Amino acid sequence: MRKTLQGNLQARRAISPFTLAKGIGWGLLGGLAGTVAMDIVLIGASPALGLNGIESFSVIGDTAARFFALLGVGMTGGVPAGLTVHYLAGPLLGAIFGAAVTRVAALWPGTLKKGIGLGILYVELVSQPLLATTPLLLNMSAAETAFWYALSFGMHLLYGGILGAVVSRGLRSATSRLAHD
Repeated sequence: MRKTLQGNLQARRAISPFTLAKGIGWGLLGGLAGTVAMDIVLIGASPALGLNGIESFSVIGDTAARFFALLGVGMTGGVPAGLTVHYLAGPLLGAIFGAAVTRVAALWPGTLKKGIGLGILYVELVSQPLLATTPLLLNMSAAETAFWYALSFGMHLLYGGILGAVVSRGLRSATSRLAHD
C-alpha cells in the first residue's frame, strides 16, 4: 500500500508504510559501520597522536561512570564501559537519523552528496552535548579539552559521512525497488 504526502509542497516522493522500518534499519547499519570505521582510524592513528589505541574508550567509559554516579547509579568506567557506550550510541544515533530522514520530506537523502552532508550535520550537532560532558565531568584542562574536541570533530565527521552514505544508498535502492514492484 502506497500513499503520497499531501498538503506538503516539499513532498515529492511516494512513501511506503515500510519506509520508517527501512530507515531505522539502514540507520542502524550506517551507525555501526561509521562507529567501526571511526575506531579503525582512531586506533590506527593513535600512535601518531601519542595515544595508545584504546585510550578514547577509557575516556568514554570514565565519562559514563561519572555521569551515572551523579544519578546515584554505580558503574565502573574504563575501556569495557567505553566500548559498551560507544557501540550502543553509534547504532542508536544512526537509527534516529534513519527514522528522521524518512519522516521529514525535506531531509530525504535523494542524492549521495545530500545524504553525506545531512549525516555529517546531524552527527556534529547531536554529538555536541555528549562531547561537552567529558571535559566537564573529567575536569580536563583547556589544552586537553581542545584536543578532545579536535579529535572528536574529525572522528564524528567520518562517522557522519559514512552514516549518511549508507542511509542514502540504502533508502534510494529500497525506494527504487518499491517503484519497480
